[in-house]
Amino acid sequence: MFLFNRAEVIDANFSSNVKSGNLPQARTHLKLSQTDIKPSELISIFESQVVSRHMDLKARLLKEEGKCFYTIGCSGHEGNAVFGYVFPYTDMAFLHYRSNPFFIERSKQVNGSTPIYDLALSFMASSEDPISGGRHKVIGSKELNIPPQTSTIASHLPKAVGTAFSIDRARDLDIGERELDGNSIIICSFGDATVNHATALSAFNTANWVKSKGGHVPIIFICEDNGTGISVPTDDHWVEQNFNNPRGVNYIQTDGLHLIDLMLKSRQADQNCRVNRSPVFLHMKTVRLMGHAGSDVEVGYRSLSEIENDEFNDPLLHSARILIENQCLSSEDILNLYASTSHQINHVFDTATQRPKLVSAESVMSTITANQLSRSIPPQPDKKKRETLFGKEFKRMENPQHMAKLINYALSDIMLRYKNVLVFGEDVAQKGGVYHVTADLYKQFGIRRVFNSPLDETSIIGFGIGFGHNGFIPIPEIQFLAYLHNAEDQLRGEAATLAFFSEGRFTNPMVLRVPGLAYQKGFGGHYHNDNSLAIFRDIPGVILAVPSNGADAAKMLRTSVQEAYQNGRVVVFVEPIALYMTKDLYEPRDGQWNFQYPDMMEQIPVGEFAVYGKGKSLTIITYGNGLYLSLQAQKEIEKILKKKIQVIDLRWLSEINLPKLLKAIGGCKNVLIVDECRRTGCHGEGLSSQLATLSEGSFSIRLHAAEDSFISLGVAATATLPSRESITEHAIELVNG
Repeated sequence: MFLFNRAEVIDANFSSNVKSGNLPQARTHLKLSQTDIKPSELISIFESQVVSRHMDLKARLLKEEGKCFYTIGCSGHEGNAVFGYVFPYTDMAFLHYRSNPFFIERSKQVNGSTPIYDLALSFMASSEDPISGGRHKVIGSKELNIPPQTSTIASHLPKAVGTAFSIDRARDLDIGERELDGNSIIICSFGDATVNHATALSAFNTANWVKSKGGHVPIIFICEDNGTGISVPTDDHWVEQNFNNPRGVNYIQTDGLHLIDLMLKSRQADQNCRVNRSPVFLHMKTVRLMGHAGSDVEVGYRSLSEIENDEFNDPLLHSARILIENQCLSSEDILNLYASTSHQINHVFDTATQRPKLVSAESVMSTITANQLSRSIPPQPDKKKRETLFGKEFKRMENPQHMAKLINYALSDIMLRYKNVLVFGEDVAQKGGVYHVTADLYKQFGIRRVFNSPLDETSIIGFGIGFGHNGFIPIPEIQFLAYLHNAEDQLRGEAATLAFFSEGRFTNPMVLRVPGLAYQKGFGGHYHNDNSLAIFRDIPGVILAVPSNGADAAKMLRTSVQEAYQNGRVVVFVEPIALYMTKDLYEPRDGQWNFQYPDMMEQIPVGEFAVYGKGKSLTIITYGNGLYLSLQAQKEIEKILKKKIQVIDLRWLSEINLPKLLKAIGGCKNVLIVDECRRTGCHGEGLSSQLATLSEGSFSIRLHAAEDSFISLGVAATATLPSRESITEHAIELVNG
């Protein structure tokens, strides 16, 4: 039994070893008398270590009884309680999932905190959990500046870097909405196996890249190195060899089993990072106890002697030795503290098991787009300011323009109105983007608000999340839709989940601009013509906008920024590249796809669609390039049928107002959904199913979508896509039965 239940062994060993004085020898030799550290500081930290240990032990017992739902414990990592003491709670902390000791100790900085009960509710997935409301066992608190993290591996590192970069930028720009003090830093902790993850490497590289450009990234990367990634050993020198590089971040190694060394090295890291405003890599060497998680049996991949060796190097035993050697506490004091804490944890956790849980879909989903931050939108800029901003271009704004130019105007007006809006991405600054959509923004607003990023989509979205944490409304650009997939977890796993796991206490608003979709002429191939939006279909809470013309694009972009600013929303704004420069609709030089720049007050609410025509013999539902082609087909269809039809442009592919859409279809008996994306997984696929269910068979529905194929180069670039001719053909077939 004891071979597999190491928790009982570790618990019994602590008391027996302290009582007998059989304590592990120090790996680091430091005396309290050699420092200015007070005995009371070490005692406080030790108390937090003991509390965390008993939480792990109790959680495992309750898990066996089916009352606890999370058992990735913190045993072996209790040294991180020191970080909770050294770094002030005004420093935002993005934490590793083994950071309960940090949380417990940091809670002591804020009067009225109840960390034991709060964490107990989280362990039990109680709806009274004050951070996630029972949606996950997360370590988080608005009051303590700890955004909630779930079982993160590396996905929190890019946003931590972005938040760090935002601190000095918000101070320099005097952003009134900022959340963090101008001299604060960012804490980001993770495990040793994490440093191998592509997402982590992206974050480290970007921090170094920004530093090399003279920028400030005040972040302390804390690697809690226990020597094992689930079951795979980490080489003793792997982390040090990769990060002890004077040209990179400042590397500091500390003994995770020695409270005094941890205190001194943490203070050193704090001073270095806070003064120099540059990255520090704090490498904490420790051990892992009780396996990776509750279901993990270490004897399956480690020898018993290795396990027992780590158990004797228990951080609590090392802390006990330090306290006894430095006459802070006696062995009897320590045993009494250990026993009384066990009693306290048992009582609190048993109480927490009785608290209510989430039970309905409605209650679980109620926080997907929650936002507890209230903001009033800033007033529109006056004409004089706009005239000064646009210069000679101001007069040209009265003339009809193509989509790319109208989006450009909208971005300028938005940045003039919202002082906390930033634009960044690959080539967006001096060059103005591949398609010049961001042209002149760099000249108008300067490098602090419009800047280039490294060629790394993970860091671009991570920066967006990080800036959102500190009061900004970022408008990052992903250069092409196909490139987004390099970083989709930043959107799916981080940006979209924050409000859900914090009940809206934290949000990371952003408007992610993505030039995309197919039909480009002269610049073909899959990576520049990706016609799949399927990734966005199953990310709850993300707004998806796809404008089809310049006037709509400008109005929808204004709505998107307002949704981000007021409601904390994450918006993906997909811009059809093929329509950027399109001016004509039916004939060359007819100019019917050029539009007037809309009045500053005009917006299009999320979910509002447009209807072209009033005919009831056929309704075409589409978006983006599909609208452009369907309007061309409309004339031919009406000519053949000798009847009028209507075309609906969805504009927003999320939060579609289905009852209103059904009303617009009205008594029409035939509905053709034209979707330029691949048939499998496209939005039209889902919409056709929803309409069929809601209509109860009152009309016939057909989906005309692109083939399940990648896009070819050359003359075949549109062969797999809907066309004016194919839309006409499907429409006639549908109406004629």
